[in-house]
Amino acid sequence: MKEFSDQANDRFGLNEREKAHQASIRALARDSLVPLCERADDGRVNRDLVSEMGRLGLLEYLFPKVEGDGYQGSSKALELCLIREALAYVSTECETAFALQGLGGYPILRYGARKVQDTWIPAITSGSAVAAFALSEAGAGSDAGSLALHAVPDGQGWRLTGEKTWISNAPEADVYTVFARTETGAGPRGITAFAVPGQRKGLSGTHIDLLAPHPIGSLVFEGVRVEEHEMLGEFNQGFQVAMRTLDLFRPSVGAFAIGMGQAGLEEAIKYSSTRMAFGNSLVSLQSVSHSLAKMAMNLEAARLLVYRAAIAYDMGLERSEVTKMSAMAKLYATEAAQDVIDHAVQICGARGLVRGHLLEHLLREVRATRIYEGASEVQLDIISRSLMSVVDSGATGIPSD
Repeated sequence: MKEFSDQANDRFGLNEREKAHQASIRALARDSLVPLCERADDGRVNRDLVSEMGRLGLLEYLFPKVEGDGYQGSSKALELCLIREALAYVSTECETAFALQGLGGYPILRYGARKVQDTWIPAITSGSAVAAFALSEAGAGSDAGSLALHAVPDGQGWRLTGEKTWISNAPEADVYTVFARTETGAGPRGITAFAVPGQRKGLSGTHIDLLAPHPIGSLVFEGVRVEEHEMLGEFNQGFQVAMRTLDLFRPSVGAFAIGMGQAGLEEAIKYSSTRMAFGNSLVSLQSVSHSLAKMAMNLEAARLLVYRAAIAYDMGLERSEVTKMSAMAKLYATEAAQDVIDHAVQICGARGLVRGHLLEHLLREVRATRIYEGASEVQLDIISRSLMSVVDSGATGIPSD
């Protein structure tokens, strides 16, 4: 499937082609995907949905084909943001299923041996295989360098022993990108990444029931064998595999939040325009109209931060700058979206809290975006470290005495 976005720089908003594409993604989700969500089991992988995404070619945006060389391309960060925002506006389940295929599959595409790529990338892209990104552990969430699941050499491969938790698509995924400790006491420098088939002997898991129904669970590795060719990237360089993956996907978490926030804003506008109170429409009250104005402003500011971070990634700017921009985008967008949805509930009153109402659903869904792929506090640490590195280098632009 062809890319729809030109390389962009120093521009505000989207071009007409990008806007049209977002509209087509929304229509596709409403017409073909949402009906599959309505008859699925909450908290379980919706394989019919993933399969239909593959059939419709939607997953090819994650791993575009290169002429004569298979799935050797990878999604542009801006493309990823636009699609995730469009899907989230229509259905959070559709958005999540799409994003998880990318998060679990990208390290395989970017760092896997050709044999591993050929085994999994076509299946992930067609929707016949479900992928997962297995980084977090009970004692290593925000501090990913503290991983305890360990890999012990075993001939021409390793044995993995330990546990993972908070893993989206677990324990149902067909393949996991797993990060394991390969050198004790080395922190982030002693981690290696592996592609582990979900049916591998010794691998088991359980579901976790969250506030917002979502396919997520824990995994137990009991001497799970991985072959040498299933290593992703270089030995002891798995932390870099994880961080490079998150650099690509982190801005689009902000885009996911923006899509939800936009849906919430529009619900509040619709309701306040028709609800009569004190002899006039609710929106005629200055407190309501000003609240809507601030909600719209904060979403637009978040959108610009997200697009800027994505464009920086696509342009190949210095990695430290991309990481800082991504942290700002993810932090601001997720915080803003939760605030927007909370205000939308306040405007709509008790109706917005009725089980099954759009705002009740969004209120539950948006909360997790401030935690996964780096909690808000972690993003603040990333940003502050970036500021201090500029001061240390003397590149602040402020004349010294």
